[in-house]
Formats: sequence, C-alpha cells, structure tokens
Amino acid sequence: MTTALSWLGVLVCGGLGSLLRFTVDRAVSRRSGGSFPAGTLAVNLTGALLLGFVAGLALSPHLALVAGTAFVGAYTTFSTWMLETHRLAEERQLAPAVANIVVSIALGLPAAYAGQTIAGLL
Repeated sequence: MTTALSWLGVLVCGGLGSLLRFTVDRAVSRRSGGSFPAGTLAVNLTGALLLGFVAGLALSPHLALVAGTAFVGAYTTFSTWMLETHRLAEERQLAPAVANIVVSIALGLPAAYAGQTIAGLL
C-alpha cells in the first residue's frame, strides 16, 4: 500500500471511527441516564474487543495500521474515560469513579482477549 493510500485510509477510517463513537456513546448514554459514563464504557469495551479482533487477524502492516490505529483509535477514548472518572471524583461520587476504573479494566482485558481469540478461529 502506498503512503498516499495509507494516509487516505487513516483519514477515512479515523472519521468513520469517530462518527461511530459519537453515535454509540450518545445512544448508550441516553438509555442509561444518571451520572455514570456508560456510553464511554460501552465504547471502550467494544473497542477493546474490536482491537483484539484486528490484532488476531493476519493483516498486512498497513492494513493493521489503518484498522487498528485509525478506526479503533478514533473509536475508543482513553482521555474521555479519564476526564469522566476525574469529574465523578470531583463530584464526590467516589464509588462510581472507582467502579468506572475497575469495570473498564476488568472487562476490557477479557474483551481484547476474546476479540483476538475469535479472530484466531476464523
């Protein structure tokens, strides 16, 4: 894949990933209500599953870059996860803040492993 095609792939897939993130986050957040950032949690857990899946596929380095870095990287959101956790703590909602960290890690690692395992079965 040429450099120009790689850049184009990053541009398109990054845009699609960010649009999907926006859509999923809003849909989940609307349904869950409350102050817990369920939309971000859903995005990051499904993103971990997806990145594990991409990692488990036998992709060329360029395609892995576009799929993993551009699409999944734009879809997931570490910085929002941290900011929302910080805001919960600032609002003295310590149990939800800790739960956000613990649940994200406790479910994110198995999600990534599951994605990689599923891809390996294909």
